[in-house]
Amino acid sequence: MILALATANRDKGKEIKSMIGMQGLQLRHLSDYPHIVLPPETGLTYLENAAIKATTVSKAVHEWALGDDSGLEIAVLNGAPGLYSARFAGENASYADNRKKVLDLLGHLHKEKRGAKFVCTIVLSDPAGNVAVTAEGVCEGEITDAETGEGGFGYDPIFYLPQYGKTFAELTPDEKNKISHRGKAIRKAIEMLIGKMR
Repeated sequence: MILALATANRDKGKEIKSMIGMQGLQLRHLSDYPHIVLPPETGLTYLENAAIKATTVSKAVHEWALGDDSGLEIAVLNGAPGLYSARFAGENASYADNRKKVLDLLGHLHKEKRGAKFVCTIVLSDPAGNVAVTAEGVCEGEITDAETGEGGFGYDPIFYLPQYGKTFAELTPDEKNKISHRGKAIRKAIEMLIGKMR
C-alpha cells in the first residue's frame, strides 16, 4: 500500500516518515510527484487545510494520501500565530524570522504568561479522494525568552517543555516524536487506518 505525504515541507515530510513504521506501507514524498502543485491553504481550520492537501494529492495519484496542518498557539497572543504559523513574519518568512517575531512580541513577559501549545491535525484521504480518517494531537508547553537547541525545525528552539526541562530542539527525534502534537496525531491516524484495512 502506498501512502503519499501531501506536504511540500521537507522537514515535516522527513519527520512524518520517521514516525510511521507500518509494515507493508510505502511512503512517497510530494517530490516523487513533480506534476502536483498543492493549492493555497484557504481553510479556516487545521482540519480544512489538511483535507485540502490530502484530497488534492489522493485524487491526482489515485493512492492514499496524508495531509497535515499544524500550528503554534500562544495564549497571550489570543492563539496566534495559529493557522498562519508558517508565514507569521511574512509570506516568504524563514523559520528564524518567525521565531524572532514571536520572541519580540512576547518581550520579557514572565514565564507564567508564555503558555503555548502545538496543535496538529492529520487527514488520510482514500484513493478516490474521500476523507477517510481525521486525527488531532496537542502538545502543551511554553515559549522561551531565547532560542535553545540545534535539533528540530520551525518553532522547536523556542518551545519549552517544563516536564522535560528542554525545548523541542533539545530532544532527540525519537523523544520528540513520542510526545509531540504530530506524533500523537500520526499514531491515532495510523491506528484508525489499520482498523479500516482489517
